[in-house]
Amino acid sequence: MVKPVVAIVGRPNVGKSTIFNRIVGERVSIVEDVPGVTRDRIYSSGEWLNNEFNLIDTGGIDLGDEPFLEQIRQQAELAIEEADVIIFLASGREGVTSADEEVAKILYRSKKPVVLAVNKVDNPEMRSQIYDFYSLGFGEPFPISGAHGIGLGDMLDAVVEHFPKQEEEEYDEDVIKFSLIGRPNVGKSSLVNALLGEDRVIVSDIAGTTRDAVDSPYTYEGQEYVIIDTAGMRKKGKVYETTEKYSVLRALRAIERSDVVLVVLNAEEGIREQDKHIAGYAHEAGRAIIIVVNKWDAIEKDDKTMKSFEENIRSHFAFLDYAPIVYLSAKTKKRVHTLLPVINQVSDNHAMRVQSSVLNDVIMDAVAMNPAPSDKGKRLRIYYATQVAVKPPTFVVFVNEPELMHFSYERFLENRIREAFGFEGTPLKIIARARK
Repeated sequence: MVKPVVAIVGRPNVGKSTIFNRIVGERVSIVEDVPGVTRDRIYSSGEWLNNEFNLIDTGGIDLGDEPFLEQIRQQAELAIEEADVIIFLASGREGVTSADEEVAKILYRSKKPVVLAVNKVDNPEMRSQIYDFYSLGFGEPFPISGAHGIGLGDMLDAVVEHFPKQEEEEYDEDVIKFSLIGRPNVGKSSLVNALLGEDRVIVSDIAGTTRDAVDSPYTYEGQEYVIIDTAGMRKKGKVYETTEKYSVLRALRAIERSDVVLVVLNAEEGIREQDKHIAGYAHEAGRAIIIVVNKWDAIEKDDKTMKSFEENIRSHFAFLDYAPIVYLSAKTKKRVHTLLPVINQVSDNHAMRVQSSVLNDVIMDAVAMNPAPSDKGKRLRIYYATQVAVKPPTFVVFVNEPELMHFSYERFLENRIREAFGFEGTPLKIIARARK
């Protein structure tokens, strides 16, 4: 199910990052009372009344040396491009400013649902000051206080009312849906064309269930696939090319609809920080992952090149140690034929179930080999385990006290499960739960 996208838009220093952190329930953005200080992650998940959604903090979209008002305008336009609903945030302390009016003009033209919120209304006496904000043309403003968490519920009620109705997924369960993510110019489009250009491929194009998405269904050797591609990732223009973070925003929708995600790297350029950010979203979303090294034909090679490249990838992508690596060239189509069998395999692993009796044999053998650690005189006791979900494979381990399950021991159990059952290409989730 694709989550709706909510963007927080407004001029600098109205408290966008504070509201962002309040909604997602953790301190994700860097908050300081200085305009333009947001430099951290700009996309996270929120939930209200059992409605899950993705939230964008536009303060994190850094557009370099653009003039002040031009930056606000471009950040707002990026958010509009992505969002289903927009929270327009202003400040009750300063009242309506010319910058607020500029943002309002942009949002008014967007035709997107807009919920106007006035932040920093920290006490009841200040509520009388919000009526000026009716002049912005977005109906009743919601007085809120990010610092004290006041009024956010009423604002989120209004946001949720505007969520689009979810459409049913139109593909059968045995269809493998995969997407290609990565920085601009790593060769994603070329690889899509190389895959669709195979002689035995039947190609048709239909509109996807999400806005701005193009799905390419095709069949190869009896297996049906859908390549999920976002049209916006191919959009040209100064704004889209100057903010690498925009590629993350575009990739998220494709990731959510995918079973398998191909993280595409450019062999000529090597690994960049942005590659890790984008891959991190796919990992956190629990998708099966393959690392694809494109333009492999363009580099000088000897008998140690591939091993050296793999060591470099593993050191940078330590959190993807389960992901297989495929080396190919979309331009020459060399080794492209090796990709689909790997996609099939990791897709199977992503949906694999194991019998509880066999799983418990593996877990108990692991515990016998490496007893659970103790903490302050208390020792973790593991009673039994069971698999409760697939995509990704999720295991509940019943224990005496869940807080005694240290991350390192959880990792040890995960490694034993992988040794026994494979699960190459898919993350695993292990949940410690108290036995009732």
